[in-house]
Amino acid sequence: IMFANAAPSNRLSMAFLRVLLALAALAGVSDAFVAPAVRARAPLSSRLQMQASRESVLIIGGTRFAGAYLWRELKNRGHDVTLYNRGRTLPKIIPGESDAEFEARCRGTKCIVGDRTDPEQLRSLIDPSAYTYVYDMNGRERTDTAPLADLFNSPRSALKSFVYMSSAGVYKKSQEMPHFEVDEVDPKSRHKGKLETEAYLRSLGPSFNWCSIRPTYICGPQNYNPVEQYFFERVDAGRPVIIPSHGEHLTGLGHVQDLAVAMANVIGREQRTNQQVYNIQNTGAISFNGVARAAAKAAGRDPEQLKLVHFDPKAVKFPEGAKAFPMRPQHFFTNVDKARRDLDWEPQYNSAEAILADSYVNDFLAKKAAGKLKNDFTCDHIILDGLHNPSAVFFPSTRA
Repeated sequence: IMFANAAPSNRLSMAFLRVLLALAALAGVSDAFVAPAVRARAPLSSRLQMQASRESVLIIGGTRFAGAYLWRELKNRGHDVTLYNRGRTLPKIIPGESDAEFEARCRGTKCIVGDRTDPEQLRSLIDPSAYTYVYDMNGRERTDTAPLADLFNSPRSALKSFVYMSSAGVYKKSQEMPHFEVDEVDPKSRHKGKLETEAYLRSLGPSFNWCSIRPTYICGPQNYNPVEQYFFERVDAGRPVIIPSHGEHLTGLGHVQDLAVAMANVIGREQRTNQQVYNIQNTGAISFNGVARAAAKAAGRDPEQLKLVHFDPKAVKFPEGAKAFPMRPQHFFTNVDKARRDLDWEPQYNSAEAILADSYVNDFLAKKAAGKLKNDFTCDHIILDGLHNPSAVFFPSTRA
């Protein structure tokens, strides 16, 4: 495994540090460390989900958020895991994982350092006869995934299933909710690259076994998308939470550990999952106002005392590249019955409160203690300055 250069941390045990330095030495890196995460209650044992056979699994990515949780889940089930990535992201302890478990996960994993966008590297570094399952965690465009799929669509391949990380963002906006897997998709969405990738996988024919996972907003410790953090930063700072429109748009949240379990459950079920797509989130939906109040509750604040400010996103201009809110201002949630049935899967974090409580304790507080919060309220200030002209910017409920 290759680790990026970093200074050692005094908080690490010497044994732990020696393991990381040894792994780094194998990759020619002099110094390495992984900052320990705040400990969490261990999730429901994934060993209950173990398959009878031990499989050889290739993960494209694997060191960030969903990929890291999937890596841990597969190792916990006893599978052989190889990561293929650029070697730039340092693996981290996942909350609930002990130092010893993390050391064992790293020691027992092979990492191939390469660029997925280079087809020649893929062909020279990856043996398609060596892996029975492939998880493509970071392909965004068809051109990202096609060379990899082509490599495994050959007589030499031992592939049982190719699992692609897509997005529920491919669905076309609808007045009839929730989204089902058969719903109309939007070829002009910002996730059109994922749609084109699914179409390419489908074009390889029935002999190429694949499935696609379409999550909504996935949350949990180590999330690099500021979904939960947006709410926590404002609650923690005692600021109003700025929400587009009336705040009653319903959205779907899911926990990254539940996503990892669903994806790992494809193993041994490829006869069901071949050429299928699966929505993943918890089984409910919550309004933006509800997310803000759940965040306040997770932070130990009175949700009823939380101030919410609603604005018309079409009436306010923000600096180029600035994002005033981390979620799309529309109803956006899915039905997950198909995944529950085909994958024998049930989300363990099945409420927004459970998801946000874990994120607050095992992610936000650690970031705050480390001084890693952005606390960028630029867009908030622009909106709040508009209170002087509420008829142009704000909904009546805000002025009351």
